[in-house]
Amino acid sequence: MQGFDLDAQPELGAGEASIPGFEELWGQAEGDRVGLERVELAQVLRVVGAKYNYGMPPGAYASPAQVEAFYRALQLRELALAHSCALGRDAAWQQFLARFREPLTQAAVAITGSSSLGRDLADSLYSELFGLTERDGQRRSPLASYSGRGSLMGWLRTTLAQRHVDHHRRTYRETALDRDDFAAATPVSTPSSDTLSRLGTSLTAILRALEPEERFMLSAWFLDRRTLLEISRLLRVHEATVSRKLKRLTEKLHKQLLQHLQASGIGKRAAEEALGTDPRDIDINLRNLLQTSNSSTFYEQAVPSDPEQA
Repeated sequence: MQGFDLDAQPELGAGEASIPGFEELWGQAEGDRVGLERVELAQVLRVVGAKYNYGMPPGAYASPAQVEAFYRALQLRELALAHSCALGRDAAWQQFLARFREPLTQAAVAITGSSSLGRDLADSLYSELFGLTERDGQRRSPLASYSGRGSLMGWLRTTLAQRHVDHHRRTYRETALDRDDFAAATPVSTPSSDTLSRLGTSLTAILRALEPEERFMLSAWFLDRRTLLEISRLLRVHEATVSRKLKRLTEKLHKQLLQHLQASGIGKRAAEEALGTDPRDIDINLRNLLQTSNSSTFYEQAVPSDPEQA
């Protein structure tokens, strides 16, 4: 996973020696407790310092003493924790969830004014933080933009509030368009019955070939709407592990479906359009494909024998 984002990564040289008082800063950050290496903390500090010019006005020169004072004023432990999480380190995620899961959920409930909506908002942010989204071919976590200049909890609350506002703006635009009497847009072409049939056949073959754990995760996440935490407890792995597996699995399914459809004689563009088909238009039972008849046996198959399996 890509880390050290902070919107930009200037070339600032390497080594801890370029950072005044680094030994003391490293001790305060406790990076070793969250799986962050010394050189990684040094890189984060250099990027943060350059972005904010060490707390000085734009264009002003910061003396070594002012640089060190800027670094000492940062929330060093939380900075190390956030960037180690952005790099996908399990030790960091364990500490992050232990410290912030409940406060973050409570904050989301307070923002939405609803227990169910708040938990949905918190869960959607967890997925983002785990790095499910991609940019420039790299998995990115918003935690890579945390600068340590304020508390991590404050940053998380601000991020939650922004996601909530973004959701309302999208909802407003969609409902406003529905109410207004605009000219009908050009309809998206509906796949032919032959294409739908081939899509159903390909999907059936691919889903049946999946491992029990893969079928369980798809069913739990997409059909049963379970949270990452609930799935991680059932599989006895970390939430971040579930997030990474779901990401890899959906990418694999998308690629395999395209290959199957093209192998059946459908062109690439038509195959890509077919993947946007509403599942209700396909004559298959997804739940039956993903779940076995005996749910207890299925759960036993889904749980890996090694609790640390990733």
